[in-house]
Order: sequence, then C-alpha cells, then structure tokens
Amino acid sequence: MPRRRLVRLNEQIKREISELLLVEVRDPRVGSPTVTSVEVTEDLWLARVYVRPGLGVADDTEAQDVMLEGLAKAAPFIRRALGKALKIRRVPELRFLPDRTLEDALRINRILREVAPRDRDESDPLLAGPQTSRPESASEPDEQ
Repeated sequence: MPRRRLVRLNEQIKREISELLLVEVRDPRVGSPTVTSVEVTEDLWLARVYVRPGLGVADDTEAQDVMLEGLAKAAPFIRRALGKALKIRRVPELRFLPDRTLEDALRINRILREVAPRDRDESDPLLAGPQTSRPESASEPDEQ
C-alpha cells in the first residue's frame, strides 16, 4: 500500500473515531477523550489510537487507566462502526494507547533548562529571552 494512502487512512480513521466517541459511545468511563493520532500498520491488521483525556478531566494516571479500560471495552463497537463508514476491505483491530507527547515535551524542556547555561548569551536571541525595554537612544532619531 502506498505510503500516501496510509497517511490518508490514518487521518480518516482519526476523524471517524473522534466523531464516534463524541456521538455514539455512551460508556461513562470513556468521557470525551481527544484522539491525537492514529497509526495503522501497513498490512491493516492493527491501528494504534493515541488518546488524551478530554477537557475538564484530571490528567492523572488513575483517570487515564479508567478511560483506557472503557475504550478497550468499546473497541469492538467502534470497529464495527468504522467498517460501515470506511470503504476498506479490512478494518484494523483498535488498540487505544495514552498519548505521552505532552509529558515527553515537558520532560525534554526541563532537561534543557537544567543543561542551559545560567548566564544567557545576549548575542543569541533564542537564548536571550524576551527584551524588557529598549534604550531611549535607539527609539528616537538623532537630532542635529
């Protein structure tokens, strides 16, 4: 299967699952999660669906485990609904996994702050940070 088709299929499955979770899945454990990405294997046997808890839900591991448990129970229903909505020969098995990109980004950011030098180099605008004020001579033209 060409790579471009697989990317389109990932996006289509992501849209369909997001809509199904909002409209048709009524399990209170699921709530309203955000589907962040879908990765379908090239043989279409498995789709990894990465989710985050929806707005207003505590972002703790216990709530996330309960949400993933509800999604695992709803997976056959969602798969059947995908089969009706998509025009593909085989609908992949769905595995719902927590999306950890935010936690990983925060961890990397924290490590970079620890590694970065304490006194920032003023010549590098990325390391210098925001400027607080401009000198008066730079803002006014010279009068002669």
